[in-house]
Amino acid sequence: MDQPTAFISYIRVSTERQGKSGLGLEAQKSVVDAFVAQSGGELIEEYVEVESGKRNSRSQLKAAIDACKRQKATLIIAKLDRLARNVHFISGLIETGVPFRAADMPNADKFMLHVYAAMAEEEGRRISERTKHALQAAKRRGVRLGVSCKQLAAKKVDEANDHSRAIGPIIEVLKAEGMSVRKIVDRLNSDNITSYSGGKWHPTTVQRSWQRYAELNLSTTGKFTNPPC
Repeated sequence: MDQPTAFISYIRVSTERQGKSGLGLEAQKSVVDAFVAQSGGELIEEYVEVESGKRNSRSQLKAAIDACKRQKATLIIAKLDRLARNVHFISGLIETGVPFRAADMPNADKFMLHVYAAMAEEEGRRISERTKHALQAAKRRGVRLGVSCKQLAAKKVDEANDHSRAIGPIIEVLKAEGMSVRKIVDRLNSDNITSYSGGKWHPTTVQRSWQRYAELNLSTTGKFTNPPC
């Protein structure tokens, strides 16, 4: 009889207050425990770190990786964004050779996790850049509070475009693998990737997001030719 997969969990919280209060810790532990139980594995160790996601030097993560190597275990995290919004950091983790899983993306392989990390990094950069420019422009105009309807509408368009830029490469990869729209919907939902509205994906939302991505002249494969269902 095969031995159950041995898992070692790594849980990170951003502030000392969260670490002491358990805020965020218990939620991540619950997600990890549910994933391990569902996979029929065994959680043999747990490492907790209180550290900013912007810093790559993490003693507890290194200890968890070393433990995985010694015990031939799989590193399990609750959410990919708890690890880092940094492609280089994720690539470095992959290069260690230690298998790792993200409980919020149970079907994602190493390649897809790399794509998701790239998406998260680019999204974070764009949000930071856009916010900085908007604040500078508002300050120059002497604006203190409030925005006009036109500004709000423009912001909505920008947000929708940014979401399409982020999700477009993922849809493109799945499309290139020969997946139908319906299968892409199922894959995005199973990986807990939310739509622009923050909810579940449907054939129409996948096609709309892809159409917007194509209109931004970012697609290399063109429109879907298969029916949505």
